[in-house]
Amino acid sequence: MIRRFLKNYAERHRNPANRFFHALGLPVTFVLPVVFLCQSREVAAGLAFIVGYALQFLGHACEGNDAGEVVLIKRALGLPYREFGSVGHSVKQ
Repeated sequence: MIRRFLKNYAERHRNPANRFFHALGLPVTFVLPVVFLCQSREVAAGLAFIVGYALQFLGHACEGNDAGEVVLIKRALGLPYREFGSVGHSVKQ
Protein backbone atom coordinates (compact mmCIF):
# COMPACT_ATOMS: atom_id res chain seq x y z
CA MET A 1 0.00 0.00 0.00
CA ILE A 2 2.79 2.44 0.89
CA ARG A 3 4.76 1.49 -2.24
CA ARG A 4 1.70 2.11 -4.39
CA PHE A 5 1.14 5.51 -2.73
CA LEU A 6 4.79 6.53 -3.23
CA LYS A 7 4.81 5.37 -6.86
CA ASN A 8 1.61 7.28 -7.57
CA TYR A 9 2.92 10.36 -5.75
CA ALA A 10 6.17 10.30 -7.74
CA GLU A 11 4.27 10.00 -11.04
CA ARG A 12 1.98 12.91 -10.14
CA HIS A 13 4.84 15.21 -9.09
CA ARG A 14 7.40 15.05 -11.92
CA ASN A 15 7.41 18.72 -12.90
CA PRO A 16 10.12 20.71 -11.06
CA ALA A 17 7.70 23.60 -10.46
CA ASN A 18 5.18 21.22 -8.88
CA ARG A 19 7.88 19.82 -6.60
CA PHE A 20 8.98 23.34 -5.66
CA PHE A 21 5.45 24.47 -4.82
CA HIS A 22 4.87 21.30 -2.78
CA ALA A 23 8.16 21.78 -0.93
CA LEU A 24 6.88 25.21 0.11
CA GLY A 25 3.19 24.38 0.41
CA LEU A 26 3.27 21.21 2.51
CA PRO A 27 4.99 22.74 5.56
CA VAL A 28 2.88 25.90 5.23
CA THR A 29 -0.26 23.74 5.10
CA PHE A 30 0.49 21.29 7.89
CA VAL A 31 3.32 22.59 10.12
CA LEU A 32 2.84 26.34 10.26
CA PRO A 33 -0.82 26.15 11.34
CA VAL A 34 0.15 23.96 14.31
CA VAL A 35 2.81 26.49 15.31
CA PHE A 36 0.31 29.33 15.01
CA LEU A 37 -2.35 27.43 16.96
CA CYS A 38 0.14 26.81 19.77
CA GLN A 39 0.63 30.58 19.86
CA SER A 40 -3.16 31.15 19.91
CA ARG A 41 -3.02 32.78 16.48
CA GLU A 42 -6.07 31.12 14.94
CA VAL A 43 -6.49 33.53 12.01
CA ALA A 44 -2.83 33.14 11.02
CA ALA A 45 -3.23 29.35 11.24
CA GLY A 46 -6.22 29.43 8.93
CA LEU A 47 -4.47 31.71 6.46
CA ALA A 48 -1.36 29.52 6.46
CA PHE A 49 -3.50 26.46 5.73
CA ILE A 50 -5.21 28.21 2.80
CA VAL A 51 -1.98 29.64 1.37
CA GLY A 52 -0.25 26.26 1.68
CA TYR A 53 -3.03 24.49 -0.16
CA ALA A 54 -3.06 27.22 -2.83
CA LEU A 55 0.67 26.63 -3.41
CA GLN A 56 0.05 22.92 -3.88
CA PHE A 57 -2.85 23.54 -6.28
CA LEU A 58 -0.59 25.92 -8.22
CA GLY A 59 1.97 23.14 -8.46
CA HIS A 60 -0.60 20.76 -9.90
CA ALA A 61 -1.65 23.43 -12.40
CA CYS A 62 2.00 23.59 -13.54
CA GLU A 63 2.05 19.79 -13.73
CA GLY A 64 -1.16 19.71 -15.77
CA ASN A 65 -3.13 17.46 -13.45
CA ASP A 66 -5.75 17.77 -10.73
CA ALA A 67 -4.74 17.76 -7.06
CA GLY A 68 -5.46 14.50 -5.24
CA GLU A 69 -8.43 15.90 -3.34
CA VAL A 70 -9.94 17.18 -6.58
CA VAL A 71 -9.46 13.76 -8.21
CA LEU A 72 -11.33 12.09 -5.33
CA ILE A 73 -14.23 14.55 -5.51
CA LYS A 74 -14.51 14.43 -9.31
CA ARG A 75 -14.28 10.62 -9.29
CA ALA A 76 -17.06 10.42 -6.68
CA LEU A 77 -19.25 12.76 -8.75
CA GLY A 78 -18.54 10.89 -11.98
CA LEU A 79 -16.80 13.91 -13.52
CA PRO A 80 -13.75 13.75 -15.80
CA TYR A 81 -10.41 14.41 -14.11
CA ARG A 82 -6.74 14.47 -14.99
CA GLU A 83 -4.79 12.30 -12.58
CA PHE A 84 -1.46 12.47 -14.39
CA GLY A 85 -0.05 15.43 -16.24
CA SER A 86 2.81 13.75 -18.04
CA VAL A 87 2.59 12.39 -21.57
CA GLY A 88 1.57 8.77 -21.73
CA HIS A 89 -1.13 8.95 -19.09
CA SER A 90 -4.74 9.33 -20.03
CA VAL A 91 -7.53 11.45 -18.68
CA LYS A 92 -10.18 9.49 -16.78
CA GLN A 93 -13.53 10.20 -18.45
